[in-house]
Amino acid sequence: MVLVETKQEQERAVLAGVHTGSGDPLKDTTEESIAELARLAETAGAETVGVLIQNRPSPENATYLGEGKVEELLAACQSLEATLVIFDSELSPIQLKNLEKILGLRVIDRSMLILDIFARHAHSSEGKIQVELAQLRYMLPRLMGIGTQLSRLGAGIGTRGPGETRLETDRRHIRRRIHHLQEALSEVRKHRELLRAGRKSDKSITVALAGYTNAGKSTLLNILTGAEVYAEDKLFATLDPTVRGFSLEDGRQILMIDTVGFIRKLPHHLIEAFKSTLEEISLADVIVHVADGSNPEYLQHIQVVSGILAELGAGDKPVVLAFNKADAKPEDLELPASLPGATRTVSISAHTGYGLPDLIDAIADVAPGKKQAFTLKIPFTQGALLSELHENHPILNEDYEPDGTLVEVLLDAKEYNRFKPYLKDKE
Repeated sequence: MVLVETKQEQERAVLAGVHTGSGDPLKDTTEESIAELARLAETAGAETVGVLIQNRPSPENATYLGEGKVEELLAACQSLEATLVIFDSELSPIQLKNLEKILGLRVIDRSMLILDIFARHAHSSEGKIQVELAQLRYMLPRLMGIGTQLSRLGAGIGTRGPGETRLETDRRHIRRRIHHLQEALSEVRKHRELLRAGRKSDKSITVALAGYTNAGKSTLLNILTGAEVYAEDKLFATLDPTVRGFSLEDGRQILMIDTVGFIRKLPHHLIEAFKSTLEEISLADVIVHVADGSNPEYLQHIQVVSGILAELGAGDKPVVLAFNKADAKPEDLELPASLPGATRTVSISAHTGYGLPDLIDAIADVAPGKKQAFTLKIPFTQGALLSELHENHPILNEDYEPDGTLVEVLLDAKEYNRFKPYLKDKE
């Protein structure tokens, strides 16, 4: 018997978009957004073989590109032997239908590509449910446009599903599936709320890592907590949230939560589906906003993340802005010492460890329950009080006087008020 190894051929993608000159680089097709789209395609397993951008005031309603450009795109796809066309912006159902008919190829948009990557990287049951829910909500109004793509998941980029579910092009079936997933997600949300309640009862401080995709959040989590979270130089390498802990010098317990990265033009259905996960950010005590300090587009990335944080209701949280990858920063790239919306700003390198003490100090400074050193004089008759201090509070130094014990201890504001009568300076 002869075994023949079969390999799936890499898809050859042509990228396309319309540059309107709107002045909004976060919504328009630009060189930067196309470069990012190429990285997304690479992450999904496709090779970019061509790029076509049309300059026009607004996309064409029927075909997104103008008639002449569609013909140019068709010729390019044929000459480049493309198997897939990826548009930089979200396509309407009619645009999707018309383009597939004219080009004779599978056509997807940026949103479908991102959903595909999320489907590939979802490992937990919660992540798989959220991705499939986002896919179904996105695809439902596009049943007429997607054609045969939706009859089966798993036939290529933009059609991949998180599990074994096969989607039929029947609206009632998809609506039933959406309802089922919503119920399953509701149960997951209850479990997550119980976990949060447990953290609150432990008096742990939650710090959420947020940032643009591939900013280095997982690497930072690993180096701060000694975790072994998967980290790779690819977009959306981490999808499922990870929680790890460490202690500050004053004894406060920190639970650090790594969350999914953000990106420009993030599909709205994805944000909606992932709200139970993204609530980890809105309910955290502190947000560490990790930005790629080596990327000249860092301001745009910060703007994207800040906008999504505001949408999640986390705009009023204390934010430590950490400019990561300081070791790779170009010499001519100047990073600001402060930015609006950031409580503290630090430069770090999660790869080399540079600046991490400054980051920890910044977290300690803005996190609730900040403690300061005070010297207390505890009378010998108050032995129980001294034992309590030793059990529950970090002791920095201890000495003795004829009428009592001198204790240098770290206290927060509430504890300070309780022990104020014993302050050494009050004598």
